[in-house]
Amino acid sequence: MVGGGAAAARRGANPPPHQELRFESTFTSALPGDPVKGGPVRQMQGVAYSFVDPTPAGGSPVTLAAAECVARSLGLDPASLTTDAFARLFSGDAVPPGAHPYAACYGGHQFGSWAGQLGDGRAICLGDVRCPDGARREVQLKGAGRTPYSRFADGRAVLRSSLREFVASEAVAALGIPTTRALSLVLTGAGVERDQFYDGRPALELGAVVARVSECFVRFGSFELPASRGDFGLVKQLADFMIQHHYGTAGVAAGDYEALLNAILTRNADTVAAWQAVGFVHGVLNTDNMSALGETIDYG
Repeated sequence: MVGGGAAAARRGANPPPHQELRFESTFTSALPGDPVKGGPVRQMQGVAYSFVDPTPAGGSPVTLAAAECVARSLGLDPASLTTDAFARLFSGDAVPPGAHPYAACYGGHQFGSWAGQLGDGRAICLGDVRCPDGARREVQLKGAGRTPYSRFADGRAVLRSSLREFVASEAVAALGIPTTRALSLVLTGAGVERDQFYDGRPALELGAVVARVSECFVRFGSFELPASRGDFGLVKQLADFMIQHHYGTAGVAAGDYEALLNAILTRNADTVAAWQAVGFVHGVLNTDNMSALGETIDYG
């Protein structure tokens, strides 16, 4: 519930909803980044992210679905959800004023094996916004083009997987389970070639982009990659960032890394227990798909 009760009284009246989000970049301001914007796929050292703009798909984007409750939580006027400007922005066709889009750098254990550097191969974060409830939330586009972490992929997403992401995340949220949220599902108006049945017969499918929302998209793998390289300075910077911006209010003191670890583990254990209570099964539970906030993320 946004803006209700005593908390709202302490903050004063909520500001009126606006047509455009006002982006800042808490994550990139606090942590070291790649000095080269965009560019080819490559291995990164000592960085938490790379700046990269979404790539327009070349079609005429249309908003297929949008979650009014998520829009309101961001302070966004639901009336804007049906505009052409909204479809362009959340398909990756336009970069909003003040935004410095980036793709995060992280690694991961996949199916029991260390996969090394992975990163946001088809997710681009526009930045974070100050919400009416006082929290900051990041908005990320999934399927908006290549990044330096795309490897051999095109950075795009198709309608069938994007629809699953949109519906599943909002359904899990409605069940009261911690999860990233979905603001919108936008058709790009351009085709994406995929071999859907892995039978050597690729075909064009409808391209789509989901706008995902979370207070933070830091993964387990965000810590694992620098740790695997002995870069404990970056591990410490990430831990300090998480304490300052996300766990300090939960009672984790600055510099208490053991308490941070225990808090992250407890949140994830609680989330998995909540999945089991409703029979939900995460299909790709690798450490690059595990949130440092204990949220359900990546409905693969």
